[in-house]
Parts: sequence; C-alpha cells; structure tokens
Amino acid sequence: MKELVEVIAKSLVDNPDGVNVVENETPKGTVVELTVDASDMGKVIGKQGRIAKALRTVVKAAASKEDKKVIVEIQQ
Repeated sequence: MKELVEVIAKSLVDNPDGVNVVENETPKGTVVELTVDASDMGKVIGKQGRIAKALRTVVKAAASKEDKKVIVEIQQ
C-alpha cells in the first residue's frame, strides 16, 4: 500500500521530492502516514477534502482485495 500512496501523492504535488510515506503495523491494521511539503498540502487534501477522501477510497479498495485494513493519515 505504501507504493500506491506514494505514486498517487507524487502525481498530485508540485514538489514530488517532498513526499514521504511511512507504513506502520498496528493492532487495528496498517497505518500509512503521508507527509508532503507545506506548499502542497492543499493539493493533497483538495476542496472540502475530496482528494484526500478519494485517495483513502482507492487505498481501501486495494486493501480489501488482500483482506487487510489500511488507514491513511495525511500529516504536515
């Protein structure tokens, strides 16, 4: 899932070098933490959070194929 989030995020932002994705296993499932440059935060979140919601939906669909639970967190 880390690679999927990274590819999508890098295609959205102006500064792809500022994208950092970390994947952690927790008892609740896998947590994918996405960190982007402060100037690109609006591009990743989108108006009213639509892009962030779409990103989470795509990751959730990919994770359900593997019977996993994945949580995407966007951090500054």
